Amino acid sequence: MDLPLEISFINLDRSAAVEKVVRQRTEALSRQCERLLKCRVAIEMVGRHHRKGRKYRARIDLKLPGRNIVVGNASESNPTHEDVYVAVRHAFDAARRRVQDFTRRRRGDVKLHEAPPQGRIAKLFPDEGYGFVRLDDGQEIYFHRNAVVGAAFEKLKVGTEVRVSVHEDESDKGPQAGTVRPVGRPRAESAGEAA
Repeated sequence: MDLPLEISFINLDRSAAVEKVVRQRTEALSRQCERLLKCRVAIEMVGRHHRKGRKYRARIDLKLPGRNIVVGNASESNPTHEDVYVAVRHAFDAARRRVQDFTRRRRGDVKLHEAPPQGRIAKLFPDEGYGFVRLDDGQEIYFHRNAVVGAAFEKLKVGTEVRVSVHEDESDKGPQAGTVRPVGRPRAESAGEAA
């Protein structure tokens, strides 16, 4: 392995068996991400109390191009960390997930979620419990009072900016909003826009 690796033991004696496991895990990590520049692993024994037992904490510092990843585990919160190998495994599993995320972002494999369409309340019929949203592309979408999220239907006003999830096949009369989420304040409609 060409990757610079530093292993330190804090409050416990150096162990060749633990070092071997750390080296194996580090090799697996470096195969997953060739851009890994440096790895430091610190294994610490905490809680040397006779009644509470010994617990271990593992911390991994990874250096990648333009990014440092630090992963550690808190032994106090996990009773399985009474075994040093479990603490090391948990830390390396977390490091592997972080390296995978880094690699995906570098390759551009991260999903980008498209923002829902945006528009403004065009018409409201409060007594009947429905209204219409005019999307930015000019299309009008029907919505029912139950579709309003994050604000009461009664608080909506004509001109309120909203985000809408549109369900094309929901109705035989055209698209309808599954959710309507207010995102801004009402805007005064000009005489040409109000209809």
